Amino acid sequence: MARKPIANKEELLVHLVTVRISDATLKRLENLLAESSCRSIGEVARKLLNRERINCFYRDASMSGPMEELALIRKELKSIGININQQTRYFNAVKSTVEKSFHFDRTMALCLKFDAKMERLFSIISRLAERWLPRS
Repeated sequence: MARKPIANKEELLVHLVTVRISDATLKRLENLLAESSCRSIGEVARKLLNRERINCFYRDASMSGPMEELALIRKELKSIGININQQTRYFNAVKSTVEKSFHFDRTMALCLKFDAKMERLFSIISRLAERWLPRS
């Protein structure tokens, strides 16, 4: 399948420029490539030549533990929310008070579990806020 034609013909990259660089310069370009959103060394070089902005992304290794824990809590909260929705649907579908009481008790147990996860989430967020937000 062919590529869609570009509307502005002046933006096409049609001129080939060959440049020889040293090992140190190549290493710097590769480092920029690894840290940036660019997909090739040629794209990095074009952005440098055109004096365009290169967005670099850095990862704080000390944050990987809390971020993994936050992702796990998010997943658990989502599954608990789905279970609460199912219990609510069952509660609204039944007619007898005994069955309603049963589904109410199960929903309350899920809500208590949800509350415990929310407390854990708030403690993690407060620790992160102490560390990263300036004190005012």
